[in-house]
Amino acid sequence: MNDLLTPLVRDAAHHDFEPSPRAALARIDAIRPGVYARTRNHLDGAVTRLSPYLTHGFIDVPQVIERLSQRVALSVDDKIVFELAWREYFHHLWRHWGEGIFEVRRPPPASDYAAAVPDDVRAARTGVPVIDGAVRTLYDTGYLHNHARMWLASYVVHLRKTHWRAGADWMYRHLLDGDLASNTLSWQWVAGTLTGKPYLFNAENVARYAPDLASPGTVIDAGYEVLDRLARQSPDCGREPGHAAGMAEPAPGVVPDPDIWGLRDDRRECWIMHPWALGAPPQGRVIGWLEPSFHARFPWSEKRWSFVLTRMRAACDGIVVGDARALRERLGDVRLSSMQTLNPGYAEAMRAAGVLCEPVARQFDDPPQPMPSFTRFWQTVAPKAAPPRPWHR
Repeated sequence: MNDLLTPLVRDAAHHDFEPSPRAALARIDAIRPGVYARTRNHLDGAVTRLSPYLTHGFIDVPQVIERLSQRVALSVDDKIVFELAWREYFHHLWRHWGEGIFEVRRPPPASDYAAAVPDDVRAARTGVPVIDGAVRTLYDTGYLHNHARMWLASYVVHLRKTHWRAGADWMYRHLLDGDLASNTLSWQWVAGTLTGKPYLFNAENVARYAPDLASPGTVIDAGYEVLDRLARQSPDCGREPGHAAGMAEPAPGVVPDPDIWGLRDDRRECWIMHPWALGAPPQGRVIGWLEPSFHARFPWSEKRWSFVLTRMRAACDGIVVGDARALRERLGDVRLSSMQTLNPGYAEAMRAAGVLCEPVARQFDDPPQPMPSFTRFWQTVAPKAAPPRPWHR
């Protein structure tokens, strides 16, 4: 591997996401808010790496803040609180817009975008070290630092003229923490179709936060006026000249065969554990549920399937793979309860199966009208979120 790529890959590859509530709590206990605030933008910074656990419901935002506030004084002025609010902001928009999160909210800066991510991007051979390193890391680990995600998305949309939805779907397929709202709306934010302003970056920006991957002499080694012009007017800039070693894109993982197992018994109540509710379930019978139509529409990597199924097999009395009818046929006329989810397919199937859904806890209010601007959202919810420092719940 090119020596310039190793820092990005190494830092992520050495991180292991154990699919358990214990591991999620350990991540919270490792957070140092001051260090996080100072270093989070750097690729080797003290980020939390909580996103897979938040996405899959091992923990929620209020639990993170509550556990963290037991050992440090927190307020809404803390950067960690501010960043956690972004997840609830994206879910706020998802609640209001539903399938609308997959639609363009504002006109893009240019008029012509490709419907597929370029082959050289998908093969990590663009010749731009920071981009190829990000793709390798995404494939190798299923995780990317937020800055790397933004750089990769900006390059794909604004310089390679790829439609943001194609890029969002491609990245989602490989992310361990892929959250439809956060991923989709983040790509729209980068593309400028959420706020009206495209996100751009250059080699100088990379040099500040990832010095070994600054990518001098490449298309991103330019001023912002040049990059803005390219974003608005230029066709695909293409890969860099010369040879760049590549790699094969991993194939999507496979949905498990229908009805892994699922046993009837005389108990009249059952907790349904699904991929967005993998936390500690209530005492009693627990049955896992995988709804295939969702995964046909939004495929996962093998790494993600392993992450989810390892947890389900450890926590569940059985796992049913199938639609609402299959779930009812396997479990009979029992009372089914679970945590709510907004994910297409699962939410509809749970309604069809008569599952009683408990709402996912929120730290911040969900305003009655959608607020496409995070700044406006934050100004609205932050004053009500918590008392002044210290923040102890």
